[in-house]
Amino acid sequence: MPSQTTLTFLHANGYPPTCYQPLLTHLQQAGYSVHAPAQRPLWQGEDPQTLQDWQPLSRDLLEKHLPAAGEHIVIGHSVGAIAALRAALWQPQRFRALVLLDPVLFPPGFILFWNFMRLLGLGYRVHPLIPGALQRRRHFDDLERIFRAYRRKKVFQYFEDASLRAYIQGIACPNPPPQTGYTLCYSPEWEARIYFTGVWRDLELWWNLPRLRVPTLLLRGAETDTFLAPTATLVHWRNPHIRIQTLPQTTHLLPLEQPAQVAQAIARFAGDLIQ
Repeated sequence: MPSQTTLTFLHANGYPPTCYQPLLTHLQQAGYSVHAPAQRPLWQGEDPQTLQDWQPLSRDLLEKHLPAAGEHIVIGHSVGAIAALRAALWQPQRFRALVLLDPVLFPPGFILFWNFMRLLGLGYRVHPLIPGALQRRRHFDDLERIFRAYRRKKVFQYFEDASLRAYIQGIACPNPPPQTGYTLCYSPEWEARIYFTGVWRDLELWWNLPRLRVPTLLLRGAETDTFLAPTATLVHWRNPHIRIQTLPQTTHLLPLEQPAQVAQAIARFAGDLIQ
């Protein structure tokens, strides 16, 4: 693959692009140019309450993050993967290939259940991740102390030290002088809003999935709690052209846990496209 080939990378909810620096570095070392734009929740002055569903994230990709000319290789993690998938279903001619990293794609039955909860006005109350997002620590004094505390958390068990430090540096923005310390870059209000507005429009993804002909690689974590094995089976049944691979000792956070392995899988897939 020529060195001028650009990969566009869309980050997950709560994870600014710099959190993925080890993965992006591996891709650059493989000869790619990597464009990792900040999505809407990281734009200054954006009100999370204006977001009603995830469709604007796909429009942002098409209108702001991809050059109008040419076909593009787009990688997305979690919500970023859904934004990329929906955009490729809307305008497949803009895409050379897709790489979906543990996408937030739930089976149709769960989508109907979530729609019912929203209809009852219970979305914020029943979503398991919203309370934790809103209670997330916002201010930090010492990143090394945060590293030592996070190093003991089970959620980071598969992170190498370098990846964990990149994650911490990615989520903590230095306060402007004369202030000291750091503030969470990705606001808890935006994180919660992304959780609340997701899923409910995703039946359209299942309806349209059979007609997706953009070459697609889907990488899932063997221990993920998001893109589960039955969902992978259903995706394969709906569209056997999608290549699905499960990486051992990974969770929903696989691009941060195994950046070298994920980069190798992406490079092999992209290399196959020009053979």
